[in-house]
Amino acid sequence: MTPDKRIVLSRNHGTGNDPQRLVEVALHGERVGNGRCLGRLALIATLVAIWFRISTALSEIVVGTVAQLVIGALFVHAELGGKTSWISFLAGTGAIVLTFLAGAELDPQIFRTKWKEATVIGLVGFVGPFFGCTAVAHYILHWSGRSSWLAGVALSTTSVAVVYAVMLELGFNVTDFGKAVLAACFINDLGTVIALGMIFSPFTIKTLIFVVVSMVVFTILPFLTPRFFKKYGGRVSELEAKYLLFLLFAMGGLAVWSGSEAVLPAYIIGMVLAGSVGKDHILIRRLRTLTFGLLTPFYFIRAGSFVSVPALIAAPLVFAALFFAKMLSKVIPLYPTVKAFDYKKEEGLYFTLMMSTGLTFGTISALFGLNHGVITQAQYSYLVATVIGSAVIPTMIANAWFMPRHLLATKAKEKSALPQPASENAN
Repeated sequence: MTPDKRIVLSRNHGTGNDPQRLVEVALHGERVGNGRCLGRLALIATLVAIWFRISTALSEIVVGTVAQLVIGALFVHAELGGKTSWISFLAGTGAIVLTFLAGAELDPQIFRTKWKEATVIGLVGFVGPFFGCTAVAHYILHWSGRSSWLAGVALSTTSVAVVYAVMLELGFNVTDFGKAVLAACFINDLGTVIALGMIFSPFTIKTLIFVVVSMVVFTILPFLTPRFFKKYGGRVSELEAKYLLFLLFAMGGLAVWSGSEAVLPAYIIGMVLAGSVGKDHILIRRLRTLTFGLLTPFYFIRAGSFVSVPALIAAPLVFAALFFAKMLSKVIPLYPTVKAFDYKKEEGLYFTLMMSTGLTFGTISALFGLNHGVITQAQYSYLVATVIGSAVIPTMIANAWFMPRHLLATKAKEKSALPQPASENAN
């Protein structure tokens, strides 16, 4: 902060020459500035998504990366503010609620009828890159054993957040095809979380408490929630939304306390409530407004801002090796597996490319490794860049050349064939 600005702040806030007050005012101004900047970037990202007809989630990631690059070039050592506590909180909340919504989209009937398909495809999508990327990191990039296993975990993921955002935006979330993709993504990421916990998080009494409490909560929720909503819901106070947020934060906090991650119980809560909350379209619409209008821009833009373009330029072959290791180890085993379940060529390729994305659990795993000293800052940058690259490139290719538009047309015809309400027929 320049001396002139300090004088202005001092006069406006009555700080005088109190250094502590000056620091408080400066920090407050920085927080407000970060919020304004991210708000503008969110609007720009939405316009870019509309202009180029791409997913808003992907445009927010790219805009966050470009914004951080520009800010870093114009102002040395400047940051977009992604590490600010309140931005981290909103971004984390966005990931949790978005993951819950993705789980709530899983039709229980579809999951029961396609559980074999989802399990097989999800496990293949996890196992291939888990071992493939671990081998590349250890034998080609010469990372240590623990760092290599962490790379395998981080790059074995698929992105429920990105896939759900794309499915919702394009309309596939209401089709059996889209629900099958989300179910397979859940199995894939479940394998990732289990691997992360088994390899790097020792099983303690806290883990046992979390597992037991989770099993009890997940069993009770499908019976308690609809009855609770029936008795106390439907009010201006939006008790339903507060109830769900309480559950997500409570179970998320318990997961973090036990050494797990907050998004895991959020997804399972969404799944077990899909038969009740998932069918309440008005409630889901309100949660979507909160999530996509406020929370997820912070999450996706923040994720994009963590990519260090100078580091990638300095060692592009590391990024290339990790990226192609993930893509090849995903696509090669996944495509024939998906085709084995009678999907057409276009559907199979789209399914495979959606499963090849990564973001939420990938960045969470990489950050876990960084915080616990498993990987270095440079390795973290390469992993996050690879994860974000896998969120952008496969999705853009899938939507540009392999989108199964005939499924959307079929769903539209089925919807139009439904009998119209009497009031509409009367008009």
